[in-house]
Amino acid sequence: MKQPRFLLALLPLALLAAPLRAQSPAADADGFAPLFNGKDLSGWVPCNVAEDTFRWENGMVITTGQPTGFMRTGKVYENFIIELEWRHLKEAGNSGLFIWGEGLPAPGVPYARGIEVQILDLGYEKNKGANEWFTSHGDIFPIWGATMTPTGRVAKTGKRSFPTENRVKPSPEWNHYRVECKDGEIKLSVNGKEVTVGKDCYPRKGYICLESEGSEAHFRNVRIKELPSSGAKPEQSARLYEGFKQLFDGKGLGGWKAEDEVKAVWSANGATFKAKAGEASVGKTLWTEREFGNFTLCVDSKTPKSGTPLPLGGVLLRGLTSESPELKAVLQPLSQVELKPGAWNRYFITLLGDRLTVELNEKTVLDNIVVPGLAAKGSLGLQAGAEGSEYGNVFLKEL
Repeated sequence: MKQPRFLLALLPLALLAAPLRAQSPAADADGFAPLFNGKDLSGWVPCNVAEDTFRWENGMVITTGQPTGFMRTGKVYENFIIELEWRHLKEAGNSGLFIWGEGLPAPGVPYARGIEVQILDLGYEKNKGANEWFTSHGDIFPIWGATMTPTGRVAKTGKRSFPTENRVKPSPEWNHYRVECKDGEIKLSVNGKEVTVGKDCYPRKGYICLESEGSEAHFRNVRIKELPSSGAKPEQSARLYEGFKQLFDGKGLGGWKAEDEVKAVWSANGATFKAKAGEASVGKTLWTEREFGNFTLCVDSKTPKSGTPLPLGGVLLRGLTSESPELKAVLQPLSQVELKPGAWNRYFITLLGDRLTVELNEKTVLDNIVVPGLAAKGSLGLQAGAEGSEYGNVFLKEL
């Protein structure tokens, strides 16, 4: 899968090619090295989660499950074996291990495209009719655009590999996973026995992620053994999106100017910002506290039910509103793009000086155009419309 074209055009190739590298602890005699340093979460990158969603405590990683999202490694992996122990603190607890994930969540959702190895407590099976489409633990399945050929006991949907037997211990007991990931194939062993296999995975190179999904979960003894590369091609690899940092934490409006009249309209809803519908919301723009100069902004914007989106998906640049005739003329091509009502759309907005490039749903719709009246730096705004406005996955990379 290629990187967005505007990034290839505007950023140094060396910056795109060099993954973020964290210093790795030394491997043991078996070739395994810890994925955590035993002190904190250094080397891991939060995605759509709050500062306290994941923490290191008493020799383990703890996730509160709130808000829904994930954190990923700073390093990219292709072929490897990962081992970990996990437990849930309540019946039907939910979490997951993402293999070969992307660097940003998929459009409109809090999770990365990749392959998920399910980490669910036994309670899910008896509470949710799991055998119809998912199990309480140990399924392997592609999410949000990834693909995989399921094998063995296959779900009725035809997309998931189920474990051949149930070997998970109920909460709050610890369980052991060994996941071998090689040449696009994933083999999962639960508490000492291989039970699930997924083949022909795409992507087959990317980040490793731990999931936060609604309930507290613990992880310990997380270690990895890297295996020789088999030369995954760029089109077989996850998009990395290096250098992007989240602009909200899914819990509140921290980092945004939130006067009382704005708070009355806007709220954080996990992976999204949301403004109430109604005429009272019009003009109640949510502005960043920080000012930015040159950047690439990733933002998902939901099209109103009328199908008529706000200019630039509702994003305002460097404090500039969209009311000036000059700016309206510049943004005219965007008004001609047909968007499905109620659907999520992903914008990559790059601003270098007064030059604007916009990629919408992986298609360049504005290419290096001049934007009149821009300040050198300014806040970024999210507009509220009368139909209600919803934004997700707001990440920014300063250039």
